[in-house]
Amino acid sequence: MEQTLRPQFGWREMALLLLVFAPLLYLLLVHGAPIPQDPGYHLFADARTCLGLPNFGNVVSNLLFLVVGAAGALWCHRNAGMSARLSWTVFFLGVALVFFGSGYYHRAPDDDSLVWDRLPMTVAFMGLLTALLAEHLSDKLERALLVVTVAIGIASVLLWRQTDDLRVYIWVQLAPLLVIPYMIAVFPGRFTHRHYLLYGVGFYALAKVAEYYDRETFALTSSLLSGHALKHLLAALAPFCVYLMLRRRHSLTPVASSQ
Repeated sequence: MEQTLRPQFGWREMALLLLVFAPLLYLLLVHGAPIPQDPGYHLFADARTCLGLPNFGNVVSNLLFLVVGAAGALWCHRNAGMSARLSWTVFFLGVALVFFGSGYYHRAPDDDSLVWDRLPMTVAFMGLLTALLAEHLSDKLERALLVVTVAIGIASVLLWRQTDDLRVYIWVQLAPLLVIPYMIAVFPGRFTHRHYLLYGVGFYALAKVAEYYDRETFALTSSLLSGHALKHLLAALAPFCVYLMLRRRHSLTPVASSQ
């Protein structure tokens, strides 16, 4: 069996806590002012209807989330002894549900339908964050931490919808992306192929760039592909990198002798 890391608290863990919570404190205390949802966010470049489906490109481009999420969840199901199995499963289930939530939102984009787009995203982000913390700190933290983080993720969406304030939701997305490079640089790894996580961060960063240049990408590709549809494809490659990591990695922790 794999050796479980013992809970400990040193400079690495202290810096990790600072890295995770400092952005939230900045947003809530220093930035101060609420960050409202931009009403122009729902105005996408590609609004074409195809096969009777409005906003066809932005809807069907979510299919890769379902494929990757289902493949990852199935892998977790078949590997009962894997580390942080519950959190990785929640992560991939959240990814799969993005297909339904984002597809629903893009059929008729508005703030109400956007809730269903963001809810599964927060589940995926918090599942990822918990898996990372459990594998680098202690497996014993996983179950309790998963309940807390997923609850915070869901609450961030509900808080935005009730108050039109995106600050906590922004932090939910940002925290795992900050944790990944820090943990790879500072914490000793229990498994190989951790660098695949950096590939995932890279693809997600490219996805945000594509989202920003939605109309420019649509024009550049002669109306073939919008930036937002490209964002979906690139963003789905991020969990695919995680899936490849889990499939290819092996333990670096010595197995205790049974003699």
